[in-house]
Amino acid sequence: MMLNKMKGGLFGVAIGDALGGTTEFMSKEEIIHKYGRVTDIIGGGCWDLIPGETTDDTAMTLAVAKGIIANPNEPIEEIGREFFKWFKTNPKDVGITIRTVFENYEEDWFEAAKNVHDLLGGKSAGNGSLMRCLPIALAYSEKKKIDELTILQSKMTHYDDIASEAGAIYNHIAYRLLKGEDLRTSINLETKGTNYEATLDSVPDCRPDGYVVNTMRWVLYWLLTSDTFEEVVVGAANMGDDSDTIAAIAGGLKGIEVGFNEIPEKYINKLVDRELLAQMSNALYDIRDNK
Repeated sequence: MMLNKMKGGLFGVAIGDALGGTTEFMSKEEIIHKYGRVTDIIGGGCWDLIPGETTDDTAMTLAVAKGIIANPNEPIEEIGREFFKWFKTNPKDVGITIRTVFENYEEDWFEAAKNVHDLLGGKSAGNGSLMRCLPIALAYSEKKKIDELTILQSKMTHYDDIASEAGAIYNHIAYRLLKGEDLRTSINLETKGTNYEATLDSVPDCRPDGYVVNTMRWVLYWLLTSDTFEEVVVGAANMGDDSDTIAAIAGGLKGIEVGFNEIPEKYINKLVDRELLAQMSNALYDIRDNK
């Protein structure tokens, strides 16, 4: 049961990413004109993806997972090493904040993130640390440890507390789902008194862009207004703008809720990295099971 949920979470991220990668940076009108409605993993888009290929959202999520697996007790430096391994492959898609931190890194992630925060005029509340944080909630069952590592991995690249707060709320919801709690109830409990509470039952009045607050609002919107996994990821993918990231983040939580066995096979079988995702799921489960 637990492995089914954990595997659903990781695959949910990748499927949302693969679907949304087709429509990223397009407007809703452009998507309708070109595709009608994207309901399958078809590749293409601004990154010229092959069907089933994913972007930085999945790559950095897997980097966090690999770092945890390498050193479950103190994973931050290992996560950093995995980030650089990925960056050195010259990936198609790297966020501005993350790329700038990599280029300014000198042996201290947190100093680099602070310097880049200042360099960008105090703007480091992008969604790049939210999109990759789920493996922490999957690997650890203690809320204190989840909070600690979620915040640390966020501040490796995104100095702004707004970014780490979003990640903490997200992983709190994942923590509840892994315990078998209801998705809507979990969201309501964890967003009460936060920036996200007021928009739970209405369409967000913001673009689905790279700002972490706007991203989180749209993620919650799709989770609360959709019944099935497919409705969540397809709905998010057809919004355009930062569609791959929003669909990936939403897909991660919905994937935990429904479990891997309930995710449509037509999506799973298209993923280029499906074997690696399964391996990472099993390895994270082993870490959680041994704690």
